[in-house]
Amino acid sequence: MPMQAPDLTKRPPRSPRVRLGGYVILPRALDKGRAFIAGKPGEYQYNCPLDQRFLSFAGVDPEKLKEQLAQGQGDGEILAWIEANAQHPPSAEAIAAWSQLQEQRAPSDVESRQFFQDYQTKTAPNRKDVATWFDMLDIDDHVTFGGTA
Repeated sequence: MPMQAPDLTKRPPRSPRVRLGGYVILPRALDKGRAFIAGKPGEYQYNCPLDQRFLSFAGVDPEKLKEQLAQGQGDGEILAWIEANAQHPPSAEAIAAWSQLQEQRAPSDVESRQFFQDYQTKTAPNRKDVATWFDMLDIDDHVTFGGTA
């Protein structure tokens, strides 16, 4: 089956808030992995620190996941593969708690807060609702592809 890969030179991957199997981050990581395989990742990187949060939590090897993506499997098939092959599959309750925690993550140390503030000042200086890393990623994706913040 041919792989359906997004062209991340033309549009962003899915928001980190989008869930698959209860996991935040996963659909975004799948988009980036498929785009990487297809040679159209744009500025996005597969297995970046954000992706690694999911991969580590679920116990999934990024190279093995990429092999599954290269076979052209859809999101549902990939989720089934993750559930069957995760080194330490979390419970539904653990996934829900982890996903909620990820959605609420904000800069927590001085260096991260400074980076976040500088980036927000450059990207969305008039926004007062940007508090989490997911907020910043969504704005960055929007602005990168021609939107205004």
